[in-house]
Amino acid sequence: MHTTKRWNIDVVLSEESEGDTARTLAEVGLVADDGPGLRGHGMARKHPADADVPEIGDELAVSRALADLSRQLRQVAAEDIDEHTGVPWSV
Repeated sequence: MHTTKRWNIDVVLSEESEGDTARTLAEVGLVADDGPGLRGHGMARKHPADADVPEIGDELAVSRALADLSRQLRQVAAEDIDEHTGVPWSV
């Protein structure tokens, strides 16, 4: 038997700036019909002395949001393993 599933990641970015400082916020969501509905968050800050390159803030914020989502997904898997086997799995 062969089964194919599709899980999609939705990414939303927002940027806030004031004077020489800027901050990028990222939210990523796991969208799956049969999977957990999880959301990860990440942020990047531009130092006032740094060059204004918004792509760097986007990349850092999204990578941090994906890392947060990954941590949450591992936690869900650990809880499922414990529930189904009775053996705790540490994350």
